[in-house]
Amino acid sequence: MKEKHIILRLARPATRDLFLGGGIVNTSEAESLAAGVTVEIEEMERTRISTLSRHADVVAIAPSIPMKLIQPVAVEDVTEPAAQEIAWGVRAVSADTSPFTGSGIVVAVLDTGIDASHPAFAGMSIIQNDFTGEGSGDQHGHGTHCAGTIFGRTTENIRIGVAPGIEKALIGKVLGSQGGSSEQIVSGIQWAVDNGANIISMSLGMDFPGLVKRLEENGFPTELATSRALEGYRTNVQLFERLVALINAKANFLQPTIVIAAAGNETQRDTNPDFEIAVSPPAVAEGIISVAALGEDPEGFAVAPFSNTGATVSGPGVAILSAKMGGGFALMSGTSMATPHVAGIAALWAEKIKSTGILSPAQLTARLISSGSNTGLKAGFDPFDIGAGLVRAPQM
Repeated sequence: MKEKHIILRLARPATRDLFLGGGIVNTSEAESLAAGVTVEIEEMERTRISTLSRHADVVAIAPSIPMKLIQPVAVEDVTEPAAQEIAWGVRAVSADTSPFTGSGIVVAVLDTGIDASHPAFAGMSIIQNDFTGEGSGDQHGHGTHCAGTIFGRTTENIRIGVAPGIEKALIGKVLGSQGGSSEQIVSGIQWAVDNGANIISMSLGMDFPGLVKRLEENGFPTELATSRALEGYRTNVQLFERLVALINAKANFLQPTIVIAAAGNETQRDTNPDFEIAVSPPAVAEGIISVAALGEDPEGFAVAPFSNTGATVSGPGVAILSAKMGGGFALMSGTSMATPHVAGIAALWAEKIKSTGILSPAQLTARLISSGSNTGLKAGFDPFDIGAGLVRAPQM
């Protein structure tokens, strides 16, 4: 049986030690890495994979598997916003008191698209690319909401955006009405990097049950389908890890880019305190900054009951007010909503770093993670649930 596979191939042959956990890269290898990576899609049988994987320029091969939106756990339309001038999440990460706005930083949002006509995006340069075949635009509302949290302008006297000074945004529609695939996500990441993204924000996850079902529909017994799905899980995590390694290597010579992704909403602490699910792919891949969700509580910020555990950092993710598809506002909850807060804070730190020196992914990642704080959190939290803590904006 032939399956569609994703092949990451260096533009010129190079040793793969870097992507296998290797050490220092010599000049010739670095030049090859800086030349970039190509994404190829090929229908092939398993016997072909072994042969192809031995090619010096091939750094990863993985089957294209289903990906899905990390659905918000709660959605509420807001017809008359409460009397507030700043959304609580913007205030919680101290973006409202930061002198930085994200000016000069390019952010990519890989999601369901965007309603570019929303007043929150007025005057922006928004470049869209559809990877789903359904056409540009947002038919779901999720992508519009996430984009509003990152760079939305003040609308109806309410500030919803963490980094409203961002002038250029890349919107990759990688999820359609039927979800998406890892092929589309990888292609979206490559497109974002090629078009100058400094920060890539993704609120999506791997559809493992969907993969098992697809294999069963192709005639695989359940046991074999599950085994193949686990193999697909493993190789796709490896695929994203090596893609991020390529991006970081390229950044040292051409362009700094970091990838931020939602941890997932499968945990059920409200049902059972021990019902905790670990960070889901692609956020679990090494090199990707995973994000947990926090909510407001009378005693301080608290870990959201749905937020997966083991994330890198945390962001506001409960009852987040942002742009609604078609105009107006909506409240949504989920690690999907926490992720754009962290992406926005990353843009503020990137602007600060650029103002005093050279921006690199290592420096931006270090500043972002080290900005995490436990201050203001409700007592009794599990450190593993919040990572480095709630990210904060630079203040000077």
